Amino acid sequence: MLVVALAVALAGIISTFALGFTDGLREPAPNIAQSSGAFVPQDGTDGGIVLLTHEAGDTVQIADVEIAVRANCREGTKQGRIVNLPAGDGNAIRVSDGQIEGQNIFDERSLNAIDNPVSQVNDGGALLQSAYSAGETILFRLPKNKCELTSGDSVTLRVVHTPSESVIIRKQLTA
Repeated sequence: MLVVALAVALAGIISTFALGFTDGLREPAPNIAQSSGAFVPQDGTDGGIVLLTHEAGDTVQIADVEIAVRANCREGTKQGRIVNLPAGDGNAIRVSDGQIEGQNIFDERSLNAIDNPVSQVNDGGALLQSAYSAGETILFRLPKNKCELTSGDSVTLRVVHTPSESVIIRKQLTA
């Protein structure tokens, strides 16, 4: 009887110890096996469009990502984040909707208008969708009046999967 009581007590201690460890584990990050990026410069006051295409890998829920951007602008290095996705009112990323953190280097017009000069994107891009899967493109504009880029300047992108706190895409683009 003493052995049975000892076994029950030991099982209780071990299960409590083991279950305590699983509480700290995070959801695994999705695997974006391949992605491509491009910077499409524009004339006038429009600046340039950043494109990030999901080539192969797991589908990611747009609500589970944030996009960190670091740009070497003429005025100096600027950093901003696109958060709380998908895009809000008017199909746009806006400070007033709580979707921009850090420095606001982003065009707050509708993503449907931004995609006009981009041949492979005609629906405003993945930031208007619920999921980011193979074949889809995230796009946004860095307007010249917020971040003037000259030829050779760099824009660094990190797509962060927030549930796992993992960077799932890292790209450096050249203007």
